[in-house]
Amino acid sequence: MENPTRRLCFNLNGLLGGLIATVLLLTILFFLTWWDIDVQKANAQNYYKIKDPQGLKFKSDDNAKHYELVK
Repeated sequence: MENPTRRLCFNLNGLLGGLIATVLLLTILFFLTWWDIDVQKANAQNYYKIKDPQGLKFKSDDNAKHYELVK
């Protein structure tokens, strides 16, 4: 008689589950890397100029008022 509690290597808790998790994590890594490169390419040519460097504060929402985009 076979033991019904034996562990199979191709169970979701075993080798197959590990392979599924690895493929899922590599897919997420590939997508986030591709997205990061795409965002960097889109914003690499957006230059800006700081109008008033003395008016900048360490943490402030008003810092956006002190720069302008250079076209």
